[in-house]
Amino acid sequence: MATVASPHPPPDPPPLGARASRPPYWHERKNAGGTPALPGEEAREGATLHVAIATATSRAFALVGCLLIAGLIALPLIASRSLLQDLVFIFYMFTLAQFWNLLAGYVGLVSVGQQTFVGLGGYLLFALTVVAGLDPLLAILLAGVIAAILAIPTAFIVFRLQGAYFAVGTWVMAEVYRLVFAQVKALGGGTGTSLPPEVTNSIIGIDWIRLALDLRTPAARDVLTYWIALTIAAGSALAIYVVLRSRRGLALAAIRDQTAAAQSVGIDIFRAKLWIYVFAAAGTGMTGALIYLQKARISPDAAFSVLDWTAYVIFIVVIGGIGTLEGPIIGVMVFYLMQTYLAGFGSWYLILLGVLAIATMLFAPKGIWGHFSQRFGIVLFPVQRRISTPTKL
Repeated sequence: MATVASPHPPPDPPPLGARASRPPYWHERKNAGGTPALPGEEAREGATLHVAIATATSRAFALVGCLLIAGLIALPLIASRSLLQDLVFIFYMFTLAQFWNLLAGYVGLVSVGQQTFVGLGGYLLFALTVVAGLDPLLAILLAGVIAAILAIPTAFIVFRLQGAYFAVGTWVMAEVYRLVFAQVKALGGGTGTSLPPEVTNSIIGIDWIRLALDLRTPAARDVLTYWIALTIAAGSALAIYVVLRSRRGLALAAIRDQTAAAQSVGIDIFRAKLWIYVFAAAGTGMTGALIYLQKARISPDAAFSVLDWTAYVIFIVVIGGIGTLEGPIIGVMVFYLMQTYLAGFGSWYLILLGVLAIATMLFAPKGIWGHFSQRFGIVLFPVQRRISTPTKL
């Protein structure tokens, strides 16, 4: 059968490795002075997509939060010593809960050994002040740095484990640190030791507070401890929020949701987990140093107690809402109220804590705040990206 030649024969194929030719409308758009567009783009010409994180509610809460922080800073002018001591307890439990929530709720690292870094921070405070003679404020900062450094070899051990084995492994590492510090005679050995009065009464700023507020030295120390606790709590929450809103936060969420998928898009799983584990260790170590600056006495059994520093923290996060920044705020308030009004019931207090935790996991798995947020759509610390409606340029 004869073939009819086309009046417009197809062009020769480009050489191997050459760039593909542009679609026919490319030259028309280019000659007209426009920007090259894909098919169907003309319908969206002049429109842009905007990725938003903050909401109107979160912006309003940011303003309220700033006013609340200002009020808390000025609170020692009118508050009693007992109230300040209670608030210090709330602040450091809130901080511990935020860092545990960062590991478990945003990375999937369910640790039962965060008391490791509480104890490390406390013992480093004693070593740096009593043995090295540093000021307690500087010792708190250095305790966080050294705890972060020691978290690196600890991570190389526990990261070899997965799931429940990881949780048990972190607990075992806490016991190893407890046994090590129980052998250090310069820090009291197995019975522990106390901070001498010349250390607790010579913190930078105590004399200024004592003169400015006309207080005795113990009261001035409580005021300074309160301000340090407030700074650590607010600074930790802000730092965690900034991390979660960054690209690193997206990587952490991807690792939590599906590790294999996160690795397939180029996320270094080990490096991301190591970075966040070290970050949480630094914050927890600083908090532990603050705790034992206030207590002024330390022992291995108390400093590395799983009940005081991990079990209660897990309760706070589970009750408030794991995987939310607002959850620990709600959880620590519930925990404080229960401890204040129910601790006198002895073992029934612990039973009630357990019953409440089980009921929450059964009927509100996302916690009090998680259930409230899901039902009413209110988020005070948004970290998820949202694509806004296209708007004209």
